[in-house]
Amino acid sequence: MSSVAFNVPINSVSFGQISTLLLKTLHKKVLAGEELPEVKLFPLGGQVDLSSQNKDDLFELWLQKRTSDALENHTKDDPCFKLWHLHGSMESFSKEQTLLSFYELDSPTKAELNVAKNNKTFFTSKYTCDVFRSSGANCGHIPLAFDDFNFKTIDKDYFEDDRVVFSLVGKMEKRKRHGKILEAWAKKFGNNKKYALHCALYNHFLSPEQNNSFVHEALGGEQYFNINFLNYMGENEVYNDFLNSSRVVIGMSGGEGWGLPEFHSTAIGKHAIIMNAHGYKEWANEKNSILVDPSGKTDSEDGIFFHKGGNHNQGQIFDFNEDDFISACEEAIKRVEDNPINEEGLKLQKEFTKEALLNNVLSELS
Repeated sequence: MSSVAFNVPINSVSFGQISTLLLKTLHKKVLAGEELPEVKLFPLGGQVDLSSQNKDDLFELWLQKRTSDALENHTKDDPCFKLWHLHGSMESFSKEQTLLSFYELDSPTKAELNVAKNNKTFFTSKYTCDVFRSSGANCGHIPLAFDDFNFKTIDKDYFEDDRVVFSLVGKMEKRKRHGKILEAWAKKFGNNKKYALHCALYNHFLSPEQNNSFVHEALGGEQYFNINFLNYMGENEVYNDFLNSSRVVIGMSGGEGWGLPEFHSTAIGKHAIIMNAHGYKEWANEKNSILVDPSGKTDSEDGIFFHKGGNHNQGQIFDFNEDDFISACEEAIKRVEDNPINEEGLKLQKEFTKEALLNNVLSELS
């Protein structure tokens, strides 16, 4: 295999972050003189947005060269790697396409199954693989990786007192159970100066009014001095600083393909409260996290991102018991008091490396 095609998004959201991690790792290996297949790059949407990354002129020039080469020399006999949603992944630049996708629900539609069957399909979660296999679609599993280009532990004191700071992450939406988490945390810890909740939830797919309305509804119109909502952070360096500012990350989403913000936060040494379900189970365990078993499932429909009866994104998400969540918060506080650093969480950096991710992808293209 002398060359491969990469048809991936290069932007600041989750798919784009993983694509950029793969390409940066590949470029690093090329600079080191390793023999690798030549990549012909087809950026999804035709756009390259590296605004979230640290400036790297050599990498940008390499991306430009790979894109030009794709337009001039690609043939459909070159195998293609695609990282994208199932919706939009029937199209291919090659006769043989390997697809890596995230999936967050539990009931694949006929359209989604058809996409999976017409690609060599992989998911980031074993739970998703089981869901698709039970519906008749064969698929494989490729785990994601720690991005050490952008994320690291910062040795810095953020506060003058000993408050225990929790972080709540991910784009604001029903699927991630943000509303229920906010309501429960406020009821137990709201306006208590010993604790704080910092929320990086801004969803740029929603209007400012919709973002504000979500928060207003979750908190019943009340304001709490120890619950803070941050604006959208478009640079990884800024986001890494935010993750470092807390002691505990909350990951109670009802459905994830992996949970990148929670994963990176745990991997830089933050204690973690994690739903014991779906993609979280790929990396969270009872040693590095406080696991909360789901109480059941609930409909994913929210009238915004998930609509009943469509060709995509149908099914249910996991739910949790509020008392179980609060008990996990109390256990997290004890762990912080015993040791502010999650030593077991730090091990994730070595367990899930970017080199292993790239090798897994390239091996499936051979």
